[in-house]
Amino acid sequence: MRKLIFGMNVTLDGYIAAPGDDISWGGPVEEVFLFWCEQMRTISMSLYGRKLWETMSSHWPTADQQPGATPAEIDFARSWRDTPKVVFSSTLDKVDGNARLVTGDAVAEITRLKAEDGGPMEIAGATLAAAAMRAGLIDEYLIVTYPVLVGGGTPFFTALDDWVDLNLVETRAFPDGVLLTRYETRR
Repeated sequence: MRKLIFGMNVTLDGYIAAPGDDISWGGPVEEVFLFWCEQMRTISMSLYGRKLWETMSSHWPTADQQPGATPAEIDFARSWRDTPKVVFSSTLDKVDGNARLVTGDAVAEITRLKAEDGGPMEIAGATLAAAAMRAGLIDEYLIVTYPVLVGGGTPFFTALDDWVDLNLVETRAFPDGVLLTRYETRR
């Protein structure tokens, strides 16, 4: 059975984006980006909701070919491009690159994918992750917290019907007060 990981940069008050989808609060911290590069290399499949897919697919397919691309950006772009992706959307007609589109029941498809053999999968996008969270499908939460309060926006966590008990498995401090916490779901 595959592990499903939900991880993102988050504000101290729990948002992945401020109002207006503003993510400028997560300014560049080189060590954090290098951490995400390492993380990307461990993932065997990425699951995307439409909104984050559109953001990522508009930049990363050619980011390594841009003038001034750093070695870390080149590494991340190549890993991102090589990783198989499943995009969940009821509004998109097609996806390109190393991706396939699912227009049906996301929870059923994620459950099916988790039951397969293979390495860890990441889930990306607040709406998609919320559905997986409510269904109890997420095995690990990887939270990189920035010391900023934005007061609203897109939350990392969704409302749940039941509690989810977690075990802390890692903490790590980055420059500028950024903190990684990694939790596994207690089953």
